[in-house]
Amino acid sequence: MEVCYQLPVLPLDRPVPKHVLSRRGAISFSSSSSLFGAPDPRQLSQRRGAISYDSSDQTALYIRMLGDVRVRSQVGFEPERRSSHPYLCIDFRTLHTRLGCSSTSASYDPERRVHRLLSFQRYLHSSRLLRGVPQQIPLHILDEDYTGQARCMLEKVGNWNFDIFLFDRLTNGNSLITLTFHLLNQYGLVELFQLDMVKLWRFLVMVQEDYHSDNPYHNAVHAADVTQAMYCYLREPMLAKSLTSKDILLGLLAAATHDLDHPGVNQPFLIKTDHYLATLYRNTSVLENHHWKSAVGLLRETGLFSHLPAEDRLNMERDLGSLILATDISRQNDYLSRFRLHLDQENLCMSTASHRHFVLQMALKCADICNPCRPWELSKQWSEKVTEEFFQQGDIEKKHKLEVSPLCDREMNTVGNIQIGFMTYVAEPLFAEWARFCDTRLSQTMLGHMGLNKASWGGLQQEPAPVSEEAEPSTACADTGDAATAPSDGSTATTAGGTSSKEIPQGSRES
Repeated sequence: MEVCYQLPVLPLDRPVPKHVLSRRGAISFSSSSSLFGAPDPRQLSQRRGAISYDSSDQTALYIRMLGDVRVRSQVGFEPERRSSHPYLCIDFRTLHTRLGCSSTSASYDPERRVHRLLSFQRYLHSSRLLRGVPQQIPLHILDEDYTGQARCMLEKVGNWNFDIFLFDRLTNGNSLITLTFHLLNQYGLVELFQLDMVKLWRFLVMVQEDYHSDNPYHNAVHAADVTQAMYCYLREPMLAKSLTSKDILLGLLAAATHDLDHPGVNQPFLIKTDHYLATLYRNTSVLENHHWKSAVGLLRETGLFSHLPAEDRLNMERDLGSLILATDISRQNDYLSRFRLHLDQENLCMSTASHRHFVLQMALKCADICNPCRPWELSKQWSEKVTEEFFQQGDIEKKHKLEVSPLCDREMNTVGNIQIGFMTYVAEPLFAEWARFCDTRLSQTMLGHMGLNKASWGGLQQEPAPVSEEAEPSTACADTGDAATAPSDGSTATTAGGTSSKEIPQGSRES
């Protein structure tokens, strides 16, 4: 299979489906308005899933700090507000003005109609092509030795120590396409669901394109990592013997698209800058809703499921959204409490479709924040990447005189205290319950890595190293708003602080 490809360019004379409305990136569909319906008006004054807590509940307090909305904009009758700060290289305000100026007109220019199918990334890429500006990063043909090494790595794709960073280099930055295509084919889903190979490949290419490569953390490599983790969970005996082919297809697609078109900032930032996405989704699971509808837009644009009956397509889209929405960190306690109750009552029935879907939701949540459970050499890289992304957000907030979001101030936070807090209040409770559900070697391995990593971060915190030398390498920040997607990271088995060298069933330990 050839890994390198030429990115497809959407023809300008292509007709646009009538169900596509004039919103770039986030696509709504009039044919299924009930599916993507707005929240109940009673929910407008407060976020759905907002966590109520008393002052003694430290876990709830931490999750509230990570994901809940502290700044609420008015969502009354201003669906087209355009006062977003141009906080990234992509000026969403400018894009929205260009596309929205003709949204009320009955007849639009065909070129603009095409752009409404595109995400922020592909809109800019298409615009550059139209202006005759060549691609800045050409795709090179991979050396045969590299493709051979990538194939060798795919043979061990179910190993928890799978190095997604190395795999991404071996595939020339196409880890998400290559990995997802391999897994779908390995499960026989391409043949079983009669998926058109050209449509599938185009869909995966567009998915990878729509992740922002300039995001330190929320990029296609993170999506590939979550997809690989999801595959590991799907192989667990409790799931492997019960899940249907449809469940597996949805699980893999949800993992691959769960952060699609992520702007690199969290939900509170979008809300306090009055970004149009916050208004569109009424300050409720803003990013997760955007990821979902962006994924549905690509499914419909490529026609990947066009051969299926209409009802089946809508069900697939709805179930895909249910999985992606479960990654909202602000609803962490809701899902965890429900999961714990099922385990306490021992009433999870994997022969029931709704219970299988709930287990898939929990599996995706675990995959999304599994970085603290990876071996140290992988986990630490993820911590540094997510920290840099959120410190960049903090820098932007300072520049625009905005309140700096929790954990995003590089002068007030360190990688150690952020990671220890994330593991203590978010990751450990979730993975402890997952281990109750799947008491397997993999579960114990993940808990073992997390314990070693947490101890090592504690040891690094106590090291009397010069601040000038330690501050920059350890810029790691837990993800807020979308925080569960940016978990803490690992640590060495032995540290300068003298942590215990606890044995783990599998995986490497750092000396």
